[in-house]
Parts: sequence; structure tokens; C-alpha cells
Amino acid sequence: MIPARLGATRLPRKPLRLLAGSPLVIRVWQRVTALGVADRCVIATDHPDVAAAARTAGAECIMTSPHHPSGTDRVAEVAARPEFKHYQVVVNIQGDEPFLPPNAVRGAIAMVTGSVFPIGTAASHAGRDALASPQVVKVVCADDGRALYFSRAPIPFLREESDAPERDRLVRQHIGIYAYAAEALARWVALPVHPLERIERLEQLRPLAAGMPIGVSVVPEPLAGGIDTEDDLRRANERWPDLITERE
Repeated sequence: MIPARLGATRLPRKPLRLLAGSPLVIRVWQRVTALGVADRCVIATDHPDVAAAARTAGAECIMTSPHHPSGTDRVAEVAARPEFKHYQVVVNIQGDEPFLPPNAVRGAIAMVTGSVFPIGTAASHAGRDALASPQVVKVVCADDGRALYFSRAPIPFLREESDAPERDRLVRQHIGIYAYAAEALARWVALPVHPLERIERLEQLRPLAAGMPIGVSVVPEPLAGGIDTEDDLRRANERWPDLITERE
């Protein structure tokens, strides 16, 4: 599912802004559909304009409540509908990630279907610039791939400069994709907001704090980043021809 809220503030009407001539959310839907990893790909939105764009492109779209605090809540509303009850794994793809690495999608799903994790996500190796940026979410992982903590702060923290090479090898940039076992998704949204989630503004800290393990698939591809500003959209349009070349 691709949650698409129209009310973004930094980039107004973001799902409908054009990337290479088509609405951004449609470009994400096209990319996910082309991967062939899902039985069904649905855009979940709170606005009829997004639904109209989806129908024009031939995408399946379901209207949801406009009051959801997060994309996960929007996805959970759709997953709870009778026609989706038989699906065992639900995948949440952010509607502003047209350059999402395919291995990240497959890896997050594998964390749930091929292991004991009820929730799967992905991360990539990150450099020092990402480590210093509060806009980049970092994750620290256990040896078995389980997430220990997510933060906008530079983690792992470097106490001694002599440890920098080892620290740099451990820096992981979180990629905003989630795969959930259906019951784990329902439990996630039933939990109360946790103080850590509220402080960091990171919704994944809610299930983590409740003891729900999150498996992290580490992929080699660097993350291009989502589209949140006019500059991001301009760079995405400049990069789009390169993505088409990669597919060919």
C-alpha cells in the first residue's frame, strides 16, 4: 500500500506534483508495480484529487479517513477492510520515494516472510554527512539484524576519535519502508503513542518500545532520499532519465 496524504506543508499537494510528467504518487505506484513483489498494489489517500489521478492512471485506490496521524494508521485502515483480511503480509511504501531501491523492498518483505520478525524494514550504509543530519534517520542494529534504536541523532555516538573507522562501518541510514505481519500491523496502531516516538518524531519507536522486534535488511544501494521540497522535486526530475536508463 502507498499512503498518500495531500496536506503536506513543505511541498503543497505533494502526491500530485509532477515527476517526468506524471503525478509523484503514480510514479511510485508504477515503480512498485514493476517490481512484481506484491499480489496487489493500492494507493490509500484522504483526498478525492489523488483518487482521481490514481483512477486516470489505472491504479487501484481506496479513500481513507483524513484524520490519521501517520501513514501506518492509513495503511492499517485499509488492511482491516474485509477484502484485505486474507493477506498475511502488508507492505507500506512511502508515496514520496520514487527511487526506492528494489532490494530494500524485497529485503523488508524477507524479514517478515523468511524469519521470526513481525515487522521488517531496510537501511543502507551511510556516510558522515548523513550521520550529522537530523533529517536523516539512523538505525543501530543487533548482530541478528534486529533494530536496537532509531534516531535523528548521530548514532552510534563517537566518544574516541580512534574508533571512527569502526563507527563509520556501523552507520546505517534508515529507508522508510515497512513490511508487517497482518497481526503486527493491527497491534502497532492499537498501541498508545510512546514518549520516544513523540520526542524523536519517529513512529517506529512505538512498536520498538513495546517490545515488538523490527528486522532490518541492509542493502548496498545508497538512498536517494524522499521528495519533501521544491529542490528535492527539481533534483528528482533531473535524475529521472537516469532511472529509466537503469531499467533498460
